[in-house]
Amino acid sequence: MRIGAGLVGTSVGPRIQDIDARWLMAYAAALGETAPEYFDTTRRAGLLAHPLFPVCYEWPLALDLRATVLSPEIAARSVHATHDLRLHRRPRVGDRLRTIATVLSAEPRPPGAYVVTRFETTDGEGRPVTTTDYGSIYRGVECEGPPPSAHSHPEPGHAAPPDWSLSVPIAANLAHIYSECARIWNPIHTDRAVARSAGLPDIILHGTATLALAVSGIMSRAPAGAAAAVTRVSCRFTAMVRLPSTIIAEGWNGTGGGVISFQVLTGEGRAALLQGSVVLA
Repeated sequence: MRIGAGLVGTSVGPRIQDIDARWLMAYAAALGETAPEYFDTTRRAGLLAHPLFPVCYEWPLALDLRATVLSPEIAARSVHATHDLRLHRRPRVGDRLRTIATVLSAEPRPPGAYVVTRFETTDGEGRPVTTTDYGSIYRGVECEGPPPSAHSHPEPGHAAPPDWSLSVPIAANLAHIYSECARIWNPIHTDRAVARSAGLPDIILHGTATLALAVSGIMSRAPAGAAAAVTRVSCRFTAMVRLPSTIIAEGWNGTGGGVISFQVLTGEGRAALLQGSVVLA
């Protein structure tokens, strides 16, 4: 199986999607959030969207793109590898958002083809809301593209001990709850037969759920809590998270500038997420 060089530059959309309170609250609930900012519909400033909520309205574009340029056999081999989200502002109740997805790059990597897609979302006035560069590895798929770039194999982990750590239990049904609340349906997360046919040992938790749980933990430590002004979230996914299990988020507060570095370990101590970064304005 092979991905051709002509994939780069392919674009789909726009998709127009309406953001309502039900969707925002469901996503926060799936993550176990309890902060009133996510649920109090009488709040003067309105409901807050969780910083990772943009993955919900970006997912349909990912499906559109795969259906346009990839065979079902190749699309089924996709694994979330990297994520870089820039929040120009958080989505709000009543937003009518317009999202376009464009393939930025494709290159061979040892596990398979590494494809980066940019999701650009604007509001009804054409103002930017979020921009995400979403990297996928298509396992075992060849790629007609340039050799891996210099940053393809970054150094893992941190030399210094973390400033803090927290343990997050992952319930056996979390992937099912997250699928329905986020409206992100990929059967490798909920259907054991499909997961095993894709070469996985069992269903696994969505990478975006792992990332969102870590971001929630970081925000719980911030003085403003859920209202903390998150402007950017990025990471690299390095291992699957099984269900049920426990993950451990570790963080480094940095020396200033509002940048918090973090990583996520599985209960067995394997790195599930590396080079995590949250920027607080």
